[in-house]
Amino acid sequence: MIIVKKVLVLMADGCEEIELVTIIDILRRSATRVTVAGLNGDPVTGSRRIKFLPDESLAHLHEKDFDAIIFPGGGLGVDKLRADQRVLEFVRKMDERGALIGAICAAPLILQDAGIIRGRRLTSYPGFEKKLQGCHYSKQSVVVDGNLVTSRAPGTAMAFALKLVEILVGKKRSREVAKLALVG
Repeated sequence: MIIVKKVLVLMADGCEEIELVTIIDILRRSATRVTVAGLNGDPVTGSRRIKFLPDESLAHLHEKDFDAIIFPGGGLGVDKLRADQRVLEFVRKMDERGALIGAICAAPLILQDAGIIRGRRLTSYPGFEKKLQGCHYSKQSVVVDGNLVTSRAPGTAMAFALKLVEILVGKKRSREVAKLALVG
């Protein structure tokens, strides 16, 4: 029996489009069930004014329904997500049960505000080292520490998404998706 992993990608106005689309695309290619949600049901406008229509509103979701939650970066979008107590509580509950949590670019700030980075290894957008307190900071493109996966910037979005696939579905499927996506 094949168990399909369920992943929540949470976005807000000001999100980084390259990261958002890359994460969703690569995860869907891997045969995970991806739900894209916004803070409400309204369309979300990215940092480059590209509009996205969420599948769902955060208000209609429960953390127990997902195997992973992934956050794209984009400073304004991250600020909106980290200011929402529902998001922080969602992350805390997912971390408590060991669900996969991914954050790229500025999004590790959400994990900090949720109180789940102390003593853990992670990375973020270059220059955010001083903002992320209590963690072991790395300058690697993608960093895995237990159930946390973090990455640096739009240029690392593909490696980040493929690492998420590897963890959720396996190395073989990650290599297959990479081969299909990187041909060209």
